[in-house]
Amino acid sequence: MEVYLPIAELSLDWPLLLGLGAIAGLMAGMFGVGGGFLLTPLLIFVGVPPTVAVATQANQVIATSISGLLAQWQRGNVDTRMGMTMLLGGLVGSTSGVFLFGVLKRIGQIDLTIALGYVILLSVIGALMLVESVRTWRRRRDPQAPRRRLHQHYLVHRLPFKMRFYRSRLYISALVPIGIGFAIGVLSALLGIGGGFILLPAMIYLLGMPTLVAIGTSSFQILFVAINVTFLQAVENHTVDIVLALLLILGGAIGTPFGSGLAAKLPGFQLRGLLSLVILAMAIKLMIELFARPDAIYSLGAIVRMP
Repeated sequence: MEVYLPIAELSLDWPLLLGLGAIAGLMAGMFGVGGGFLLTPLLIFVGVPPTVAVATQANQVIATSISGLLAQWQRGNVDTRMGMTMLLGGLVGSTSGVFLFGVLKRIGQIDLTIALGYVILLSVIGALMLVESVRTWRRRRDPQAPRRRLHQHYLVHRLPFKMRFYRSRLYISALVPIGIGFAIGVLSALLGIGGGFILLPAMIYLLGMPTLVAIGTSSFQILFVAINVTFLQAVENHTVDIVLALLLILGGAIGTPFGSGLAAKLPGFQLRGLLSLVILAMAIKLMIELFARPDAIYSLGAIVRMP
């Protein structure tokens, strides 16, 4: 029941790949994120080269973002002006990230960069989600506990080049959303993530956007950045495996409805708490593999004799 992945140059069980795509879809249904921050490490664990896992996973982000964007567009939750402003930074950041990806690949440091990036990323995300779920659980037990303000005014709100974003009811510097979009674009190119789990908190807490508008607008930005990353990775680095991408997309379509149903049945803080433990476990596994003794210490390469 194996299928050959031509770009990854290996054969894997196609039910396994469908299952991994379903896990990403499950995350998308439960939390409204693409699941790339889990899917890429899982692909690496089953033997897919990190470069192929990162580049191909962006296709799955495109599939989940399209469905999410259409639903949010119909509800009027997309701030197109904010989305285009962030997309300006996102396209520049993702393009720069793809070329940096190629440079790191040529000098043989891309696998280490991906592994270190995911160790840091998963550790931070898992810890923050665990703290937030515990805080929510304590608040439920003590409703009189003081609550933090969702949005505060920071120094970034005093920057120049201010624009008015009517749908978000904001009047802020355009440099801030451009900068956020740039950072998400670089992460998308280097680590193959959609970035929604970083982008959403930044839009809500830093920019002060309404939650529903932030969700819809983030889907807008993530979709076009993922398209740019996929195209450039295929053209410049030749690391997009179409067979793997199709299996992941199909699995995602299967898993998303189950995630939506599960999210409707269980309290959100419990789901986030369980997910945080899974994320932290994956970060620990990646960290162990970084310091583990490799099976083959030496490799034989072809000796090129100069004429």
